[in-house]
Amino acid sequence: MLQRLLTRIGLGRTDLRAWAMYDWANSAFQTTVIAAIFPIYYAKVAAADLPGPVATSRFAWATTWSILIVAIIAPLLGAIADYRPVKKRMIAIFLTIGASATGAMFFIGRGDWILALVLFVVGNVGVAASIVFYESLLPHLVTESELDIVSSAGYAIGYVGGGLLLAINILMMSKPGWFLLADRGVAVRASLASVAVWWVVFSIPLFRSVPEPPASRTASDSGNVAAIAVRRVVKTFAELRRYRQAFLLLLAFLIYNDGIQTIIRMATTYGAEIGLDENAMIVALLVTQFIGIPFAFLFGLMADRIGAKRAVFAGLSVYAVITVLGYFMRSSWEFFALAVLVGMVQGGTQALSRSLFASMIPRQKSSEFFAFFGVFERYAGILGPAIFAWVVERSGTSRNAILSVLAFFIVGALLLAFVDVEEGRGVVRRERAAATPEV
Repeated sequence: MLQRLLTRIGLGRTDLRAWAMYDWANSAFQTTVIAAIFPIYYAKVAAADLPGPVATSRFAWATTWSILIVAIIAPLLGAIADYRPVKKRMIAIFLTIGASATGAMFFIGRGDWILALVLFVVGNVGVAASIVFYESLLPHLVTESELDIVSSAGYAIGYVGGGLLLAINILMMSKPGWFLLADRGVAVRASLASVAVWWVVFSIPLFRSVPEPPASRTASDSGNVAAIAVRRVVKTFAELRRYRQAFLLLLAFLIYNDGIQTIIRMATTYGAEIGLDENAMIVALLVTQFIGIPFAFLFGLMADRIGAKRAVFAGLSVYAVITVLGYFMRSSWEFFALAVLVGMVQGGTQALSRSLFASMIPRQKSSEFFAFFGVFERYAGILGPAIFAWVVERSGTSRNAILSVLAFFIVGALLLAFVDVEEGRGVVRRERAAATPEV
């Protein structure tokens, strides 16, 4: 019975469950550090001596810089990971970097806004780069028909992991004595550090049970590894023209995911600036996590019925509504309602974007192609936070910046409308058939 249920939701094998557990592990960074506790702690403690709009602007610029760093290094690292069988080793390296920075957040005190932002940038680089290689494992584990359901299952498992640790963190902050902590301030810092432990411990199944895919060397792959990586990145970018539908999807995702990431990253900072209750915001984000669990699975099932592309359109429509309502938000209950809406569409929209892309790229170069995709995925919004920061600096309030996010969903959806999924998948099928020797 249990095995049948696991198979139905895309987790019927040990290696698939182990793969999905990395979403459980790193999602703690999304919830506790990016979305809930760190932004509020930064605004109220680390940047307490800065004017509110200035603190918000610097946080947005730090987000932009962290993503820019990943945008530069990820394609090169992806090329190396396809040239040599080191995908899991790359995950381990960036896991160590990110978890170390996250653990060091325990030492952030009042006025330490520079330290806070440096650790935030390093942690973001670590988790974003590790996800590039984590996601590049997916096409090697499943068939094309399984991509949507397994990708959605990964996001759903991520919601469980991130939400569970956030619930524990909320309990730590409300009852610090239960955890032998001196007061709420120490509990907040301990909550940030707990992400590092959670991330490391729950990554172990991936390293134990997910096989390392074989490398894909070619005759031209000789010489210095760095030079090979550069050549392969240039070649991969040129090859994207052969996979026109995947490239168009990548452009659409670049735009609309900018909007998604801006909402995720700036929500609590914006809420703190306009005076919303911090405890209410954290609880709302916890609810978002647990609402996201069934809806991530539902999006996977919906993709089976109406197609992944239409399901993504539905998610983007809801995000457009969220953006408009966010401009008029004045109270904590309104923040709570918007958090519920985000939880309904966030995981499904991103999971199906990932599986759509995976179905339209060559499996043997998954790391290189996912390096380009990963730059624009969960941590991909370079333009969104930058525009958000620019509008805040010019207008003196984050409220006007909220409306700028709407344009990302509109333009992204328009580009997505031109993606021909079947044509993109057909190109990959034909290449695979041509490469398979006849018996």
